[in-house]
Formats: sequence, structure tokens, C-alpha cells
Amino acid sequence: MTSGKWLWARRDIAAPFVYRNPEFRPPRAHGPGHAMPVEEDQMTAKPLYRRVLLKASGEALMGEQHFGIDVSVVDRIAADIAEARDLGIEVGVVIGGGNIFRGVAVASKGGDRVTGDHMGMLAPVINSLALRTSLNKIGVDAVVLSAIAMPELCESFSQRQATAYMNQGKVVIFAGGTGNPFFTTDSAAALRAAEIGADALFKGTQVDGVYSADPKKDPNATRFERISHDEVIKRGLSIMDTAAIALARENNIPIIVYSIHEKGGFGDILRGGGHCTVVADI
Repeated sequence: MTSGKWLWARRDIAAPFVYRNPEFRPPRAHGPGHAMPVEEDQMTAKPLYRRVLLKASGEALMGEQHFGIDVSVVDRIAADIAEARDLGIEVGVVIGGGNIFRGVAVASKGGDRVTGDHMGMLAPVINSLALRTSLNKIGVDAVVLSAIAMPELCESFSQRQATAYMNQGKVVIFAGGTGNPFFTTDSAAALRAAEIGADALFKGTQVDGVYSADPKKDPNATRFERISHDEVIKRGLSIMDTAAIALARENNIPIIVYSIHEKGGFGDILRGGGHCTVVADI
């Protein structure tokens, strides 16, 4: 979990790498002192991915609040997803539930962990319904598929139905985690990404990537452009839990760590720009 924490890594563990669309061409200068006009092909650069899964933390939905859902934040995330759909990219979403309830909190107070996790699975369903509402408001067709059966609220998850909806252009929001205790929504995101054949797993965090040091304390801190799954696991970086990273590695799914609070940042990265760290084996 990255909320309130900077992601740390040593700068010497991976060579700098700029993740760019190979078809993207930078604007040409027209002599010293002249402006560099934006060419038409830049404005319509081909997206890097066909299908992606976005993992957003529940805390991100709180905004400046200390609990619950800030509708304006959900609307902004919905707008970012709509931009991706306008690019022709199929989008799946997993949202955490930390803004409402955490099952591990029950266990830490002496309660039953399994029951706590079952309670915690309901929070992402609430968040998923909120996101679906925000997407529908702006004309984006979205459906919630839950790992826990609750037919009055949403459909039950199946891999076949999920891919069918995505093929139709619908945004699919996966709720209820994996449906099993002891698994985080990060693991659920990696699992769903593998099941739908996602080209990348986007991890929306409080920061715009993995840094060599805390940039608030170290002015020389630099953001990594690229780091491997193995290095993330080896160094215990708090990007996602180990099970999620290992699952992404085994299925050759790159993890794109970026700031979910940067308006339009999702679309920028999808076009080959923006600020992020790519977690992928070289």
C-alpha cells in the first residue's frame, strides 16, 4: 500500500528507460529561438495498449476527507477512464476499500481475520457502485462484476462475461476482491488483469512512481523510469503486495505506477508520455 508513503529504491538497480510509443515523433525545431510546433501526429499518437486494468486505492476516493467517498474525486477518475475509452482502449478497474473498512483492522483488535476480510470485501463493492454511477453520468457504459454474489446490486463475476463486456467497449469494474479472505485488492487486480489478458496493470498511487529517496526530504531524489518485478520483490518496495507482483511477473504483465491525483495523467501515459515508473522485466 502506498498511501502516505514514498516508494523507495536504489538508483543503481535499473538502467534509465523511457517508456514511449515507438511511433511517436517529437516536434522538430525550426532554428534557434523558434517555437517547436506540435505536429498533428502527436495529437493523435497511437496508444501503447489495447486493454488495461486500473487499480485505484480506496483512500484515493476520500480526497481531503478522512473517511468515505468524495464524489468530485470519483468524477475525476471517471473522466480519466472516459479519456482512455476515447482513445479506443478497453479498461477494467479494481478499487480498494480502505476508505471505508479494512479486514485486517478486525484481526489487529483480536477479531476473526476471515470474518474481517469478508466484511472488508463489501467496501470495494460500495466504491465500485460509486464509480459506475460517475461513469454513467458522463455517458460511459460501465458494469460492476462482483466476486461475491449480490444480484440485486451487480452481476456476479465470470471471466467469460468480463471479456465479452470489454469486447463490447464497456468499462468493467471488478468488485469484492478475489472473493476469498487473506487476499488484498492488489492481488485481485493482478488476478483480473491476467484473466482478461490485460496489456498492463496501472497502479494509481499517491506519488508518480518509484523514487530513489523521499523527494520531500532529498532534493536529489530521482524517479525511476523502469525497474524489474524481481527487484521490487527483492528490495521489499511497497508498490503492491508480493503475491500481486509475482502474479504480474509470471504473466508478463507490466505494472505502471503513477499518481492517480494528476488530472489527465492516465491518458498521458497511455499515449506514451506522462510521469510514471514501469515495473517490468527487461
